Amino acid sequence: MTLEDARVGVVGLGYVGLPLAVEFGRSREVVGFDTNRERVAQLESGYDVTREVAGASLAGARFLSFSADAADLEQCSILIVTVPTPIDGANRPDLRPLLKATETVASVLKAGDIVIYESTVYPGCTEEQCVPVLEAISGLQYNKDFFCGYSPERVNPGDKINTLTRIKKITSGSTPEVAKIIDNLYSSIILAGTYPASAIRVAEAAKVIENAQRDLNIAFVNELSVIFERLGIDTIEVLEAAGSKWNFLPYRPGMVGGHCIGVDPYYLTHKAEEMGYHPQVILAGRRINDNMARYVARKVVQMMLSHKQPILGNRVGILGVTFKENCPDIRNSKVVDLIAELHRWNVETVVVDPWCDSDELYRETGLRLGSISAAEPVDALVVAVGHNEYRSMSPSQLREICPGDGAVLADVKSLYNRHLLAEAGFNVFRL
Repeated sequence: MTLEDARVGVVGLGYVGLPLAVEFGRSREVVGFDTNRERVAQLESGYDVTREVAGASLAGARFLSFSADAADLEQCSILIVTVPTPIDGANRPDLRPLLKATETVASVLKAGDIVIYESTVYPGCTEEQCVPVLEAISGLQYNKDFFCGYSPERVNPGDKINTLTRIKKITSGSTPEVAKIIDNLYSSIILAGTYPASAIRVAEAAKVIENAQRDLNIAFVNELSVIFERLGIDTIEVLEAAGSKWNFLPYRPGMVGGHCIGVDPYYLTHKAEEMGYHPQVILAGRRINDNMARYVARKVVQMMLSHKQPILGNRVGILGVTFKENCPDIRNSKVVDLIAELHRWNVETVVVDPWCDSDELYRETGLRLGSISAAEPVDALVVAVGHNEYRSMSPSQLREICPGDGAVLADVKSLYNRHLLAEAGFNVFRL
């Protein structure tokens, strides 16, 4: 096998796997595999429900084929695993999707093949958890018959500027020779270049701390938000003032959801505890960020009561339910937690979101999308997600759908000028 003629199999066609398969599929034979036959059928028809890859880009990957049949992966010499790595209800790593995908890969593994993992894991997971499965099912020996690599994904869903090819890619391999092959493979599509790590464990650790670092920085400004609210100081004004110093980092408070920042730190703390160390700082940041949705909900209730808005019988509109702006992904959305807390106070909510798939939302959360308009107004508003559709709304437009006296507006993402909102008649809360 030479790198030039190696056929690539991408296992998992979500936010990570599909863009990767498309880029490789522009210049080499690629099999995009997913167990979801409906997803495969959609992609074959040229439609990506995640909105990460346009139909024209799918058509441009002329060497890419899609399949839900694992046997089609047998023709591939390089197999890349890009499945989710979530946490369970106790915030412990849930490796079931990763190990299931590994079993699929092992069933088609041949001598000389290379298996590359992109899923976020804790340091050591690839070689401690995945390699034994590959060996047991395939009957092949690691670093003799087959080889592994780790190249962590850095996909930012909804971001049309920092796309796959424009973000530097960390690469690693189980032997120096394989590390070079893997680095050359990714170098063929990554315009921003690659960063070869010295070992798989180093690459795994680098990925998991990227998001842990962001989590801690956001936790810091979230805690500041709680403190400044009690002091009667606007947090954003403080951060903007502090930002006049050249080395002040521009983080903003918010609800940390999604499948990366709100999840990955638990993978690192799990491994640390397994090694006999109980992390302090990382878990403190997680506690702060995990509580922000409940904090926002309680502030909304408090403000409604303080402005003589009855809790029972009034409707609170929730603008946005995905985990981030301009993205249909609802995985680990903290807006769902916010809504659940409002429901515990017997608050009626109406959820709208132009990016969210209604059927998926109901299937995953039990929530249904509703309708808010001048003809169907609400008594309070929570602008929970910074979709462009909401950023473009003026205070007067918001007032049309929330016209009552004493109306409360929680601007979670600080999208609007709070003074203009107040002039429009809103009682404003923002993080």
